[in-house]
Amino acid sequence: MKKREFTVIIERDEEGYFVAEVPEFPGCHTQAKSLDALMNRVKEAIGLCLEEKNEKSPKMQLVGVQRIAV
Repeated sequence: MKKREFTVIIERDEEGYFVAEVPEFPGCHTQAKSLDALMNRVKEAIGLCLEEKNEKSPKMQLVGVQRIAV
C-alpha cells in the first residue's frame, strides 16, 4: 500500500496531555502523555479512520494556523 501523508494538529491540555487531531477525518483524535506515544496512537487512529472511510479522505491542505485576539 502506498504511504499517505496527513496533517496532525497537536495541542497540550491543562492536565499536560498531548492531544492530536486529524482535520481530514472529523472526529479522528487521540491523546497521550508523551509525544512519542501520541505519534504511535495517531497513526493507529488514522488507520482506523481509513478503514472506516474505505481508504478515501477529503482532499484538504493545511494553509496555516493563526492566533487572533478578540
